[in-house]
Amino acid sequence: QVQLVESGGGLVQAGGSLRLSCAASGRTFGSYAMGWFRQAPGKEREFVAAISRSGDSTYYRHSVKGRFTISRDKDKNTVYLQMDSLKAEDTAVYYCAAQPSPKPASVWEHEYDYWGQGTQVTVSS
Repeated sequence: QVQLVESGGGLVQAGGSLRLSCAASGRTFGSYAMGWFRQAPGKEREFVAAISRSGDSTYYRHSVKGRFTISRDKDKNTVYLQMDSLKAEDTAVYYCAAQPSPKPASVWEHEYDYWGQGTQVTVSS
């Protein structure tokens, strides 16, 4: 089992940047593909980005590709989401999640077993 704690959210102006962090407990961090999802008010939670267990493969939703970068630090048991050129439509609660399956990192929520509590990102226009 793994526990996830997100941090780094906040209020930023459009065009600005934020870096979200997700610290994972446990010694098996390297066994999990990791993902970031977000949920805006009144909307369904949606996939944002994912990274493979090795860190060699990354995946992004189309609307954030080129602006967001997911990465992981195995020594720190942490996954990051660097968000640049933020837009008002990026406003949401952002969640990190861990996928224990040996399958490639997924864009589907149901593939992830462990979730953090979420961190609020607000982009003012």
